[in-house]
Amino acid sequence: MGITTDQIIEAALGRLTAEYIFEDQAEQIAALVRGRLAEGAYERLAGEALCEAVTADLQRTNGDKHLRLLWSDEAQELDDAGEEDEDFFAELARAENQGIRRVERLAGDIGYIETTLVAEPGDGAPMISAAMALIANTKALILDLRANRGGSTYGMAYWCSYLFPGGEAVHLTDVHRRTTGLTQQFWTTPYLPGERYLDRPVYVLTGPVTFSGAEDLAYNLKARGRAVLVGESTRGGAHPTGYYPLSEHISVTVPYARSINPVTGGDWEGTGVTPDIAVSAEQAFEVAYQDALEKVADS
Repeated sequence: MGITTDQIIEAALGRLTAEYIFEDQAEQIAALVRGRLAEGAYERLAGEALCEAVTADLQRTNGDKHLRLLWSDEAQELDDAGEEDEDFFAELARAENQGIRRVERLAGDIGYIETTLVAEPGDGAPMISAAMALIANTKALILDLRANRGGSTYGMAYWCSYLFPGGEAVHLTDVHRRTTGLTQQFWTTPYLPGERYLDRPVYVLTGPVTFSGAEDLAYNLKARGRAVLVGESTRGGAHPTGYYPLSEHISVTVPYARSINPVTGGDWEGTGVTPDIAVSAEQAFEVAYQDALEKVADS
């Protein structure tokens, strides 16, 4: 006999109450979902439809978009994946060229890098460094995060390291975990292959797809005044998240920590990262490109 809907939901709520960064809200969310279960809200649902309905209720209390019940068509191993499903993310990053979709030197000597995810430095550093080397001698840089769905906090710090001087490390963000009470700091690294991109304009393109680790990158560059953000507000997910299989096809994701920026004292959870120049995501490239050309012409 397979696992029942009740068992799946109770397993998900067990993870929620044990791990979720906001303990009081975890209890509220669990009570809401159990109430919906008792009402029979999920009775006729299965598979992806069940996951979508439970996800909507998990997010109903506070809108945390990292709280999700996920369906996978392919069977998955029922191990305790924990903080990150590292194998899955590593495979995804390899399939997406470590998040580097396009690198170009545009007319007017403007560098352009389009990204789809923020890779772990272990695998992604060579590709990130290669992209930065290709635009190293341009007069301005456009970093496109509009299709970037997130990724690694360590990867965020690696990207940022290319945009700040190497003489003194820059404190980028803190990640605080509820269950341990510990806070991990993330700083720029003093040693990098290739040249840093300094004393030149940087534009970051954002939109409603920009999420999680990509928002982290945009937020920290904005907080430090290192980049001009152009586009739309981002999706609004600031909490590092664990991935836990519950059955062969269903997993739950639970945020176990929160980001705290040392400059602002806050994060972008629920609100997204707001742009400096607000235009539609579709217009963001052209607006940033024209602004960069004007700045380069004036320099």
